[in-house]
Amino acid sequence: QVQLVESGGRVVQAGDSLSLSCTRTGGAVSAVAMAWFRQAPGKEREFVAAISRGGTITNYEDSVKGRFTISRDNNKNTLSLRMDSLKVDDTATYYCAARYTASTRQTATSWQQYAYWGPGTQVTISS
Repeated sequence: QVQLVESGGRVVQAGDSLSLSCTRTGGAVSAVAMAWFRQAPGKEREFVAAISRGGTITNYEDSVKGRFTISRDNNKNTLSLRMDSLKVDDTATYYCAARYTASTRQTATSWQQYAYWGPGTQVTISS
């Protein structure tokens, strides 16, 4: 069973940078594709970034392209999200997600495709 725990969320100012981490326990390390999603109050959960099993393929939501970078370290069982040039609209609870997949190159952008979720970490951007 895959278990995920996010960390790193805090209050920062617009324009600042912040890195989130997700620690994974359980499951086969190399068999899961992973992603970050976020949910702001009153809004639906939305896709942020995804990464393939081997870490060679990444995918980003348009509004974060060029500002956010997703990465993973399978040796340390961690997933990271580096966020630069943060905007007030980036304020949300950020969730780490994982899914088993046979594909080494596939990423998924729909939250329904992910079976495992962390409890979330709050990121607040002040103006």
